[in-house]
Parts: sequence; structure tokens; C-alpha cells
Amino acid sequence: MKTYRFAALALVALMSISSLAQAQRPQGRQQGKGHGPGKGQGQSALANLPIEDLNDFEKESLLLMREEEKLARDVYLELGKTYDLPVFSNIPRSEQRHLDQMGLLLERYGLEDPMLKESGQFTSPELQKLYQTLVAEGQKSEVAALKVGATIEDLDIYDLEKALDGQVDNQDITLVYRNLAKGSRNHMRAFMAQLKTHEATYEAQYIAQADLDAIVASEWERGPADGKKGRGRGRGQQRGK
Repeated sequence: MKTYRFAALALVALMSISSLAQAQRPQGRQQGKGHGPGKGQGQSALANLPIEDLNDFEKESLLLMREEEKLARDVYLELGKTYDLPVFSNIPRSEQRHLDQMGLLLERYGLEDPMLKESGQFTSPELQKLYQTLVAEGQKSEVAALKVGATIEDLDIYDLEKALDGQVDNQDITLVYRNLAKGSRNHMRAFMAQLKTHEATYEAQYIAQADLDAIVASEWERGPADGKKGRGRGRGQQRGK
């Protein structure tokens, strides 16, 4: 993901929060659990896969996704201090599992970990600025916080599916990315359900709106994804923002 994508995400967060649409008021499921294997399970699964040569895109992607998963976790944890919502307590635990999986991949390939241990601190200046922007926007209201969450998952799905669409071919990276994408689709379902209870909605900014609609309309995905080539539900397509 290029630097301009981070700036675009910050702009999207600013623009989308003020746009609310009327929706029905069903009780949405307040979940965010069970999205992918834990660290021990991940080690076992990866141990059976070969360590292959990294192309330039794969190396850049691994380093970026490590910090991008930390961004999601840290934003949700910070917003959870303001809003007593299950999505901001359950989903960060899932994001931690995603972080662990990315850490295993960095270890396997001998890459220096760019992640800083301190919450809300990032090696990337763009991510640092983005974190501050998203947290500030999310603290404006409960709906704003939920929209920030949906925006983060929207971007995650787009980036992961783009990487899986021919640019990443190592079996272990494919396996982890497919699990991360599955988790992000479940996270999106959780945020969209909560927005619906507030009579608010979110329009896709990165994946196609039809793909977002399909994700929300489909069942929650359970169990680990496999490492086969191909896309999960919710294929991302950039929309020019």
C-alpha cells in the first residue's frame, strides 16, 4: 500500500463520519470473536508450509500489514476507553491474534519487525498521523467511532484481497492473509450491525459497494481459512478515492 493510501483513509474518515443514512433498527449481533487461529495454532499450521523466496511486493506487504494490524488494534482499544461497546473490547483481541500471525511471518523470513511496543506509537510517520486522526474523529460520537471502525476494515479487506489477487504467492503468507481477510469481513459485519442499531450506515470507500453489501448479507465465517489460492467473499476494488 502506498503512502497516499494512508492520507486517503484519513480523509475518508473525516468525510464519511458526517454522512448518516436512515436504516431499519434490528438488534445487531455485538460480536468480534473467533476470527482466525491463535499464535500456537498459527505456528503449527505454518510449520507444515515451505519458506519460499520473497518478492519485493511480499516483503513490503509483510512489513506494512504488521503495523496496519497494530493500527486497528490500537485505535479500537483507545476508542474502547470512551465507548462501552462489545466491538471495542472483542475485536481488539482478534486484532492481537492477527498481529501475532504477522509476527510469525516476519520471524520465518528474518525480517526486522517495524512494530513499536507502545500503544499508539508507529514507525511509519503516515501511520502515526493516521492513528491520531482516526482516534480524534472517533471520539466525537459513538456513530463516528463505529464509522472509523468500518473504514479501517474496509481498507484492510481491500489491501488483503489485492495482495491475494496474484501479488502474493507464498503459501504461508497466503494462508495468513486469507485468515486476516476473513476476520476483517467479520469485523465489518459487527460494525455495520452496530451502525444499523443507530439508524446510521456506512458506504464503501475502498471495496465495491456490492461487495460490502454481500459481506453484510452473508453469514459470519467460522473456523480458519485454508491457504488455497483465490479470494474470499468481499473482493476489493478501488473506487477512486
